[in-house]
Amino acid sequence: MRTVRNMRILYLDTSSKYLSLAVAEDEKVLSQIHRPLDRKHSLQLVTLIDKVLKGAEISLREIDGFCVSKGPGSFTGLRIGITTIKGLAFVLGKPVVAIPTLDILAQNVKKATKLKHQDKLLQVCAIVDAKQNKVYACLYQLRNGTARPVWRYLLLPVSELLKKLKGKIIFLGDGVRVYRKEICASKKVKPVFTEEKLWYPQARQAVPLALERFHENELEDIDSLVPLYLYPKECQIKR
Repeated sequence: MRTVRNMRILYLDTSSKYLSLAVAEDEKVLSQIHRPLDRKHSLQLVTLIDKVLKGAEISLREIDGFCVSKGPGSFTGLRIGITTIKGLAFVLGKPVVAIPTLDILAQNVKKATKLKHQDKLLQVCAIVDAKQNKVYACLYQLRNGTARPVWRYLLLPVSELLKKLKGKIIFLGDGVRVYRKEICASKKVKPVFTEEKLWYPQARQAVPLALERFHENELEDIDSLVPLYLYPKECQIKR
């Protein structure tokens, strides 16, 4: 395996309604694909991986490691993404790191054009619609240009989430579309909303997070790697 300074990593996120792929060398993104995820893409995922590799002018065997988004998010999408990466890692004998989807999503705040310089020092709340009138959520603080979690990952009604929040907070995630009125109605929170294009995780935003994990040797055991589910029932697949 190369050192962190020369690592070529393939990134994959299938946790939302978008398929997001990227190939990077160190922190430089060489090629990326970010498009709506549908059944055809799940069947063509290997073909799309080949496409993003060709865009980077790198072969699959030249990849030094893999990074996959592990959830929470789409049950089916996460299974497809993680299974694909586990298969590639097993065949090639390459290491894998897995990053919580909310962590990747929160990094999008750095691309928000509506924010003033001082806003980038504020709290960031990533919220993803979990259906059943609930959201997946986590609160972050920007530190040295990276959004760092200050909470554990939560699954709860947005009303309960808002009770935990206070002050000026940047919101992003598709939960904003569903619960914007409730957020704006909170007397404790002064919300700032990012552009809609930043409401979904992008594989390229996982680059610094993955490099940290490779540097710290925080690698996954691919035999035991499973998606991060916060719904207990989602962990069970009926025959």
